[in-house]
Amino acid sequence: MGPMMRAQEEEEEGHYLSPPWLIPMLRANYFVPCSIHAGSNKSECNMFCLDCTSDAFCSYCLVNHKNHRVLQIRRSSYHNVVRVNEIQKYIDISCVQTYIINSARIVFLNERPQPRIGKGVTNTCEICFRSLLDSYRFCSLGCKLGGMKRGIQSLTFSLKGKREREYLGGSESDEATTPTKIRKTCAFNRLMSGLLICTVKSDYFSGDQRCTSSGDESGFNLSPGTPPIYNHRNSSRRKGVPHRAPF
Repeated sequence: MGPMMRAQEEEEEGHYLSPPWLIPMLRANYFVPCSIHAGSNKSECNMFCLDCTSDAFCSYCLVNHKNHRVLQIRRSSYHNVVRVNEIQKYIDISCVQTYIINSARIVFLNERPQPRIGKGVTNTCEICFRSLLDSYRFCSLGCKLGGMKRGIQSLTFSLKGKREREYLGGSESDEATTPTKIRKTCAFNRLMSGLLICTVKSDYFSGDQRCTSSGDESGFNLSPGTPPIYNHRNSSRRKGVPHRAPF
């Protein structure tokens, strides 16, 4: 089998595993001057239509894609990216690491091979071996597609499959697994553990005893009591001269 036939079969397999617009979007040529509006300002091709699945186009060409599903492609470190809140409306991007750039969470379109893996790296992309956080398997949408071509049955781009997994409790949303969320959850758990001390009641004391904000148990103060205020100014005052009693 020649290389052209093999590439054609892989492309057909990719179309079967993913939406029909995904591979054209990954392979489109972005950030080149538009052939129609080359003389206009900001005429670079950074739009892609999911319904037409043709090549990228500029913002002036949007009039030809009215009521179509259009995604805006952006650049980060000379790589093409798309915002998570836009792409996750159409496909499941679980297992793909996301990044926050300019206060927006993005995902890369294609693989980004790393020439040298840094020391201490414990997790890498299963396709291009780029270093990742421990909760992810791929660095881009293209790498996830490559993992699906290898026959990994647990991977899918279908939103229906994602909803089924969430219903069965098999997965969580991407934002729920970010380190910031994990830190907030741990801090909340520690706070709740500390507040549990306030719920312990003692049978050795009578009367209405309530929990105080200092971590007391049933009104019993575990911290040492505050000593009385001692006025040193009054203690250093010299006594007056004694007066004799009248004869």
